Amino acid sequence: MSLDTPKQPLILISNDDSIAAPGIAVLVRVMRRLGEVVVVAPAAPQSGMGHAITLSEPLRLDRSQLFEGIEAYTCSGTPADCVKIAKHLVLKGRRPDLVVSGVNHGSNASVNVIYSGTMSAALEAAIEGLPAIGFSLCDFSHQADFSHAEPWIEHVAREALSKGVPAGTALNVNIPKKSDDPIVGAKVCRQARAKWQEEFDTRQDPYRRPYYWVLGNFLNEEIEAEDTDEWALAHNYVSIVPCQFDFTHHAGLRELHGAWALQLPGRPTPAEPEQPTPVSPGDYGPANPQG
Repeated sequence: MSLDTPKQPLILISNDDSIAAPGIAVLVRVMRRLGEVVVVAPAAPQSGMGHAITLSEPLRLDRSQLFEGIEAYTCSGTPADCVKIAKHLVLKGRRPDLVVSGVNHGSNASVNVIYSGTMSAALEAAIEGLPAIGFSLCDFSHQADFSHAEPWIEHVAREALSKGVPAGTALNVNIPKKSDDPIVGAKVCRQARAKWQEEFDTRQDPYRRPYYWVLGNFLNEEIEAEDTDEWALAHNYVSIVPCQFDFTHHAGLRELHGAWALQLPGRPTPAEPEQPTPVSPGDYGPANPQG
C-alpha cells in the first residue's frame, strides 16, 4: 500500500435485531463503501432490551462468515454487551472512527428511544467517547424495502465522519417507510413528548395459568409541534435527534435546590468536609463473577 494512500475509517456495526436481520445487511453494504467494517451483533433478537447488560451468565463470542470479506462476530448478549466486547476484545485497542447500529425494523423515534436496543448500542459507544449513530426504518416488516433509505444512511454517516458528532451524544436517525413520495430532506429536531398506552391481553395456558401479551397504542402528545421527530417523520423527512446518556434534568436541579428542604427536620446542617469522600468501586456491588 502506498504511503500516500489515506487510512480508511474504522467503522463498528451492531444492532438489536440480530446478525441475521435484513437491516444490518443494509448497514454493512453501505458502510463498507466508507471504510473498514467490523461487525459485532447479537446472536439472537434483542429488541426492547434497552441498555441491559449481561451479568448473570457468561458471554459467548463466535466468528461469523455471514458477510463476505467482513470481520464479523455474534455475541450471546445484548446490544450494549456487543459494543463493550467489541471495544475491549475484538478491536484490540483500535479506536473506531464511527459506531453505527441498525438498521432497526421499526421506529425508534420519541419515547421509543428509551426501550431501544438499537439506540443503546449507539449510546454505549457514546459513553466510551466514540461517535455513534442509531439508524431505524419506520417499517416493522421483515420484508421492508430499504432502497430509499440507503442514500440517506450513507449521507448521514459521511457527514458524521467528516464533521463529527457532538461530544457525549449519539444520533437517533429515523427514516420514513417507503412510499410513492420521495423523502423531502432531513431535519435535526427534538424528541417528541409521547407515550405508550398499554393494554394486556390475558390468556390461559393448558394448565389454566394466566399469561399476558403486552399491547398498546402510541400517543403523540404534541402532534402540532413542528420541531419534533414525530412531525418530521409524518411529513416524510428523515429525523435526526442528538441523544445523551446524561439523564440529569438541569432545570429540575435548580427547582429542587430552590424549593426542597435538604436536611432532616430539627437537624443542624453539618459542615461540608474539606475533601469529599471518593466513591469506592465496591459501592456498585461485586465485580467478580460467581463461577
